Amino acid sequence: MRRFNNITDVPGIRVGNVEDLRALTGCTVLWVEEGAVCGVDVRGSAPGTRETDLLNPIHLVERVHAICLSGGSAYGLDAAGGVMQYLEEQGCGFQTGAGVVPIVPAAVLFDLDVGDGQVRPDREMGYRAASIAARGSFPLGNVGAGCGATVGKMAGPRRAMKGGLGSASRRWENGLIVGAIVAVNALGEVRDPSTGQILAGTRDEDGKIRSYLHWLGKQPLSFSGGTNTTIGVVAANARLTKAQASKVATMAHDGLARTIYPAHTMLDGDTLFALAMGEVEASVDLVGAIAADVLAEAVLRAIRSAEGIEGVPAYRDLQDGRGEGH
Repeated sequence: MRRFNNITDVPGIRVGNVEDLRALTGCTVLWVEEGAVCGVDVRGSAPGTRETDLLNPIHLVERVHAICLSGGSAYGLDAAGGVMQYLEEQGCGFQTGAGVVPIVPAAVLFDLDVGDGQVRPDREMGYRAASIAARGSFPLGNVGAGCGATVGKMAGPRRAMKGGLGSASRRWENGLIVGAIVAVNALGEVRDPSTGQILAGTRDEDGKIRSYLHWLGKQPLSFSGGTNTTIGVVAANARLTKAQASKVATMAHDGLARTIYPAHTMLDGDTLFALAMGEVEASVDLVGAIAADVLAEAVLRAIRSAEGIEGVPAYRDLQDGRGEGH
């Protein structure tokens, strides 16, 4: 089977990305046509989410049919309605006596301070993203929910750098396949854990990246709450319960902690979903450990694939891509 090094390597998962490159916002839809067991872990303190209560293991519905990741802050939750509409038209959803009800959890990030903040992902954008969802290669960086993502905002948006959408996958020797997709829009900086190099972060007045500790030591910090958030999905072809999938989501957050400094702050809404497709027997610990590694790789791919926008350079724009902490 061909490997794409993205989350669609996990059988049964399709991805659709739609973005508005002028307004700098977009959404990413993962369509699971046959449904999947799903868990979630919200670690940031400023989240924007939909249908996360339903994923509690004590609640009734066992399977979800899509996940929607979106820009637009809380306004972007509207995109999930368009995903529901498309899935209903396909007859995909939770069967009730009155028809199908697609289960579409969602999470959003804040990108209103770049591009045109009056344009947000809506039902139409969600519908379009669901309608083009497919298995295979797709571009990373300034696409989908990562279109308007930025990182390193400890000194305000003028000192930030470009974030984006990343994805990766890994196959284990027993046939286990684990994939991740993430929209990186963090308050903090992003480092390569293998070298300690800061790939993207907060720039000083000379354009040099300064370590997050430099900025945290300054009071008051020039940023406002709820303007960040890294959101994503990890998926595996493993057979897991809802409780076990939630544990995988918890372990996958280690991938954020290995690459984003600091992660899970009061001003981030970091949220990860975990999908289990139910094909391979594998321990929760194995799935969660691999998920953390793959998510970390996806974060790095997001930053390395991102392209600069007006006033916000990307990693690739820096002459040598280096800052303090290398």
